[in-house]
Amino acid sequence: MSQNSLITTNTQNLEQEYDYIIVGQGLAGSCLALQLANKEKSFLVFNEGGGHCASRVAGGLINPITGRKMVLTWRAHELFPYLHTFYKKAEQTLGSKFLFEVPIYRPFLTIEEQNEWQGKSTEKHYLPFINRVTTTAEKENMVEDSFGGLLLNNSGYLDTGVFLDSVADWLTKEKRYINERFDLNLINFRGREVVYKGVKAERIIFCDGTGGNTNPYLKEIKFRPVKGEVLKIELEQDLKKIYNRGVFVMPREGYNMVGSNYNHEDLSWTPTKEGREEIEEKLKTLLKIPYNVVEHKAGVRPSVSDRRPVLGPCKDYEQLVVFNGLGTKGVSLAPFFSEQLANWLCNGQELDKEVSVERFFS
Repeated sequence: MSQNSLITTNTQNLEQEYDYIIVGQGLAGSCLALQLANKEKSFLVFNEGGGHCASRVAGGLINPITGRKMVLTWRAHELFPYLHTFYKKAEQTLGSKFLFEVPIYRPFLTIEEQNEWQGKSTEKHYLPFINRVTTTAEKENMVEDSFGGLLLNNSGYLDTGVFLDSVADWLTKEKRYINERFDLNLINFRGREVVYKGVKAERIIFCDGTGGNTNPYLKEIKFRPVKGEVLKIELEQDLKKIYNRGVFVMPREGYNMVGSNYNHEDLSWTPTKEGREEIEEKLKTLLKIPYNVVEHKAGVRPSVSDRRPVLGPCKDYEQLVVFNGLGTKGVSLAPFFSEQLANWLCNGQELDKEVSVERFFS
């Protein structure tokens, strides 16, 4: 399909044809847009600028060893090499810097944990992600690490705000961006195609995060959104690495970010006193140096019951597609699975059963 050269913020009277309409410009929608552009497909992105977006609140942590039990993240050997390549290419395309490769240091809590990781550090499975195992405290004396710790490779963070703004600017210049709320009631089906306010496409792809929870076309999906809160802090000393145990402490441009917690009950976007206290309690058991909180934010992450991404066509509506459920690891998951979805859309390549939306269909 050919792409109309004129895009405005009012599509009511336009007759345009695209391969795809993307709803939402968070991590999922942004990564998918870059993948489709690389495949020379035409598309239009609808995004309500200024609305809630979990991707903008996220710390953007890229961490291959996660959780209280320090386990290698799901499909790490595929996800992490790919994400570094993807974001570096995106930096060249967009002319911005948003990927920061920074080592993560995870202090050990016990001598048993230290011994365990000394053994794991020689295993082929872990080698790409381990820089070194230390058995004594760091010289910097910034964190509680009397048993030493684990220094990771293939880690760092994505400045999600810069990334999303850069993608939005690129989409605007390419005349592929509509800054308005997408109205589900205005979807019309025309044979094998779908029409929205005069815009005709082969498929509409929902990448709208927590918006999927109220989308009637996605009612089979078992969404389980989770709230997380983050703090922006000032420190007297500059951090050279990310510290992560219970919470992460991440150096950013001129400040430091701390997070996060998990709340399935309160799904408001309002920061809470309880959330801040929970994060600070954990921070004080990790950090030795004084800090000052300068900002407190909250966001609701788009997650599902089995904590895996959700890709593929909606039940009974092959023209409607979902790309959602990236949860707390969206920065790591979005590049790899946006390519998988793009390959399915463009080439019919089969989706992994672990992430296919069909797992929710009875």
